[in-house]
Amino acid sequence: MGVAESGRVELDRSGAAGEGAPGPAGRRLQRLRGEPVRAVLSPGPPDLDALERAGRVDLLAGEAQLEERLGSAVRRGSVAAVAGWCPVRDVRATAARLAGAGGTLVPLPAPRGTDPPTLLRETGALRGAFRPLLGTYGTVPYPDLDPTMAAGLAYVVMFGVMFGDAGHGALLLLGALALRRGRPRRLARLHRLWPFVAGAGIASVLAGLAYGEFFGPTGVLPVLWLSPPAEPLRLLTAAAALGAGLLALAYAAGIANRWREGGPSSALYAPSGVAGALLFLGLGLLAGAVAAGIPGLAAGGGLLCLAGLVLAGSGWYAASSHGAGGVAQTAVQLLDMVLRIGSNTISFTRLAAFGLTHAALGGIVWQGTTALVGSGPAGALGAVAVFTAGNALAFALEALVAGVQALRLEFYELFSRVFEDQGRPFRPWRLPIERVEAVP
Repeated sequence: MGVAESGRVELDRSGAAGEGAPGPAGRRLQRLRGEPVRAVLSPGPPDLDALERAGRVDLLAGEAQLEERLGSAVRRGSVAAVAGWCPVRDVRATAARLAGAGGTLVPLPAPRGTDPPTLLRETGALRGAFRPLLGTYGTVPYPDLDPTMAAGLAYVVMFGVMFGDAGHGALLLLGALALRRGRPRRLARLHRLWPFVAGAGIASVLAGLAYGEFFGPTGVLPVLWLSPPAEPLRLLTAAAALGAGLLALAYAAGIANRWREGGPSSALYAPSGVAGALLFLGLGLLAGAVAAGIPGLAAGGGLLCLAGLVLAGSGWYAASSHGAGGVAQTAVQLLDMVLRIGSNTISFTRLAAFGLTHAALGGIVWQGTTALVGSGPAGALGAVAVFTAGNALAFALEALVAGVQALRLEFYELFSRVFEDQGRPFRPWRLPIERVEAVP
């Protein structure tokens, strides 16, 4: 019961009674057919018949969970042992709690072929706000790096490039401030996400300053870098370069994760490890050599590509059935690897495409507004209506599109290189112990 109350241990339930025939409390709970608001434990062994007569499904549910955990215990004479996972920081406190109840905690090495559950750090408002982004994709495997902060920052940067308008970004900042203050109340459950919304707003404001966009091309702000409608090719090139940089960071994280998961050989031969990184870098040098006309750079890029292909091909062939079939399978995988790297890099040009769309919508709204301004009082009212409704529509539509597209790039282009498998979350057993009045 001390373990249940502390909520610091995930017990191994393999072979638990709950997976077969229920125990005494479980059978009584089934007869009541009740769903407790929450399961609780009583301080001492209760009278199960009295709990059933009183309809105490909450206490019976707690006792049923206790039976399940006890069913997984390994017994030798008068000694019973239950395996489980406990965070390192909680080992001392858990051992002290068990010692007070006459038990002991014995640290054991992880079973071969089994990864511990993952418990990611929740420190800091920013990390907590970015955590749902990673959780939507899956659980980080236990050996892997925690990319929460990097993933969150990459997302808001990509969102800002597509949603580049200083006025619209300022509205996002106001929305983040409202969430921080718990307003509106129906969205109070999203309070912890306010740093995420604020980050997206800041990135949008900065991109808007670079584009000279403030609720469209109103002329309020000067163009500090480029105007998307005027220089689309330059924006497309910059978006592809940003994507290449993000992919390079993803490969770096992938190399570290493959090393942590399977050692040097895994990091060397994996397509998301050194082999893929060499091919990616080589293709980048080849593209740069073609654009700049530097033969020496092309030769270096070709050598890197060859090294990456040889490493990846060796790994795939070793895992194949060998022979002609293995060669054919490896050749197809290598071709797919090359095509994927190229398509993944080009995919980031959508940052520019949707940035252009946002700017184009803002331009249309502003043209309609200015066309009505010189038409008298009625035209002025119409201009205000067009400006307000047009910006509201552009804001809602582009926020949705930019949010979805940034998520798509994050998941399919970046996370696919950072992660190869899914982990499982740490789920500690937690039940409150309540002192209840005697049950008749």
